[in-house]
Amino acid sequence: MSLRRVWFFALLVVMAAAPAALADEPLFGFAYTTDLLPKGTFELTQWSTTRLVKHPAGNFWLQENRTEEEFGLSDKLQLAFYQTYDWTAAFHNGPFGVTTPAEPFSYDQPGPDDRYRASRFIGVSSEVIYRLLSPYTHAIGLAVYEEPTFGPGFIESESKVIVQKNFRDDRLVMVGNFTYAPEWRWLPQDSDPSRTTLQEETDININVGATYRFVPNWSLGAELFNEREFNSYDFTHLSNSGYYLGPSLHFGGRHFYTTAGLYIQMPWASTHEDTVPGGVFDGRIIDNDFEKYRVRIKAGWYF
Repeated sequence: MSLRRVWFFALLVVMAAAPAALADEPLFGFAYTTDLLPKGTFELTQWSTTRLVKHPAGNFWLQENRTEEEFGLSDKLQLAFYQTYDWTAAFHNGPFGVTTPAEPFSYDQPGPDDRYRASRFIGVSSEVIYRLLSPYTHAIGLAVYEEPTFGPGFIESESKVIVQKNFRDDRLVMVGNFTYAPEWRWLPQDSDPSRTTLQEETDININVGATYRFVPNWSLGAELFNEREFNSYDFTHLSNSGYYLGPSLHFGGRHFYTTAGLYIQMPWASTHEDTVPGGVFDGRIIDNDFEKYRVRIKAGWYF
């Protein structure tokens, strides 16, 4: 037997002997499942999301970082805390090729031809997930989610409904999420930067995903999600809408897991009643909280 075959056989043995994945592991980069931490357990997770490319003639990079501490309060209730901190660089990236900060840095007002770089502590969040139905004991899984965020000049309240359906002895997992997230930002006034004005916005997100555990502890899936921004709280004054599609790969071990996903904005965007002029380029929305590519990696440890 060749050395290559020996290594391949050993890898199969290790994978077959690996423990089953723990209940709350994030199988997707963006979509949530109804799986929760077992009661009395603790998890530390590091998130890293890289956002790239707005206007193709310029440069744009946003690095979002989030540290999360999760606790299983009961088999139906999970509590978490987050700390979010970002870095960014931008040059001729916005509508009409003007330098435009990413949404978390919208407090800054660089010149249209400035090379902008900045870092910022975004805020702290708490998260509560309550599972109403388990997909392992009911026809579907159903959970509700609430996450308030507080930061310098920024407040957001994110509410989510999570639905999950398992097939083929739980190897195939399908999920759907609906998110309603109003937010408030106090931004400098254009006429007088020393004074602030309140900006109100609501994000509406719809996520769907499917993933399949093709060997023990490894799952491969895909996600499609639509993110919409409204300048209201009642689904009126739509400003931006973008669709993202991409694969996700997940590995789960006894004390560690990691999930990675790569997503591209599909060229399905169009202008709406409150879209900023020049905000749609080549079929993609490039204004505000949208870009062409997203890469998300999560790594977690159990204690």
